Amino acid sequence: MFLKRFTPEGVEQFRAELEQMAADPSREPPKWLVASPEFTEDHPDLHVELVEERLSTRSEAARRLNEILGDPPPQGVFGDVGLWAWLTLFYIDSVLPVDKKGVRPVKAMARYIPDGGDYRRYYRHLLAGPYRVYRAHRDDPERAAILLCPSLSTPGDVVEQLVARQELITNPVVVQVATSLYYDPTTGNAKKGAGGKSGGSARRLASVLDQFDVTWDLFAMPAATLLAHLPREFNKFR
Repeated sequence: MFLKRFTPEGVEQFRAELEQMAADPSREPPKWLVASPEFTEDHPDLHVELVEERLSTRSEAARRLNEILGDPPPQGVFGDVGLWAWLTLFYIDSVLPVDKKGVRPVKAMARYIPDGGDYRRYYRHLLAGPYRVYRAHRDDPERAAILLCPSLSTPGDVVEQLVARQELITNPVVVQVATSLYYDPTTGNAKKGAGGKSGGSARRLASVLDQFDVTWDLFAMPAATLLAHLPREFNKFR
């Protein structure tokens, strides 16, 4: 199977199929759409052959997509809704796997079809989101470990809280601080308590950084200095 993308009609057909899956979680995904001549077209700049594979983590998906889309990727890739929707269906068993009950619970549509008009929702796309994080930190992907370590299909609260603010996740200093606080290298996952609303959580970090940004240049401040200035509630993660 060579890389394709959905036409505008294909995107809407895929959306309609997802809505039916949301209403009936036992419904199978429309894999027939992947090669439909009526709803897909060849990508004009990418002639890449894909193979069926399972992608477990956001990091694994981001690195694979970086290989597929090239370095640098063709202009316009980030905003190509048809491409990302098609890739979602191609990797549907990774993006929307069958759960323990034997169903595929469809959640917010922005997870599967990117919302190009709202960057906060765009980053919630389960493939485009980690890919853009990886591209923003491709000089040192380990810096973004906290944003790339989670499961592809269930990113979790830490990712949800941080990716809603583009100015934070594209800032190397902020991302390094978040990884230093919340990533546990021994488990390869987020530390216990990093999510939720409690003191020192990722939600609180985003709020505190919004306040700091009024006074300080967060791009210029060393990560160690930013860590040192965080309130005492973050001590349990430092």
